[in-house]
Amino acid sequence: MTAAELADLIRFRAGNAPVELGLILGSGLGHLADAVEGEAIGYNELPGFPQPGVSGHNPKLVVGDLLGHRVAIFGARSHYYEYGNPAAMRLPLEVLKELGAPRLLLTNAAGSVREGLTPGNLMLLTDHINFAGANPLIGEETDARFVPLGDAYCADMRAGLAAAAASESIDLAEGTYAWFSGPSFETPAEIRAIRTLGADAVGMSTVPEVILARFFGIEVAAISAITNMGEGMSDEKLSHAHTKANAVAGAEKLERVIRAYLGAL
Repeated sequence: MTAAELADLIRFRAGNAPVELGLILGSGLGHLADAVEGEAIGYNELPGFPQPGVSGHNPKLVVGDLLGHRVAIFGARSHYYEYGNPAAMRLPLEVLKELGAPRLLLTNAAGSVREGLTPGNLMLLTDHINFAGANPLIGEETDARFVPLGDAYCADMRAGLAAAAASESIDLAEGTYAWFSGPSFETPAEIRAIRTLGADAVGMSTVPEVILARFFGIEVAAISAITNMGEGMSDEKLSHAHTKANAVAGAEKLERVIRAYLGAL
């Protein structure tokens, strides 16, 4: 099915009102979708949608009301490391555009490579480094593929999220996120290298979705829930189970920030 046809299917089930904000949730953060009053549609009910196979994600699209605003929450994302396809989230984001959403908020679980930015904290992305080197627009035939990314992260959205965090007395750090392909965690040498390049946090998602959203003309902001320190920066043993467990602390803060942000719109 095309994006337009999928959008029609979603509107048939969830109503015709345009979506004001889209959200894509990271590892261990999928419970936020439960706060929405609306229709939940499994990805398996949406032909062409990716079928993520990562534990800690909830592959359903929830469209409905959250604090008086029409939202569309994607409870799971497909990662590059699952199938080697950086454009795996292209169709969901094209559907989000068809649903009328002008803005997208991305969340992820990330490792900190900055001293003082410790697990349980949040980081608002101001920029990114595409260390994986892949791009979801490879193969796009139109000149629209030349997407400028100097302002990839919307200043207005960032200001609103920072104000929301302050209103909740939540420390919201700001920094640069580096995308590694995964699924293996980074080596100590890679962490030293990416710190030298100017990164503050590392992860295995988000950057392809930012590129795709900007390609579709959707404004973007992103927040990382810090779950661990980068390899070699502490004595903790990294694992996906560790990531999911530590995402819980950041998830509670993140939900408060999102609620405050929506309340102020």
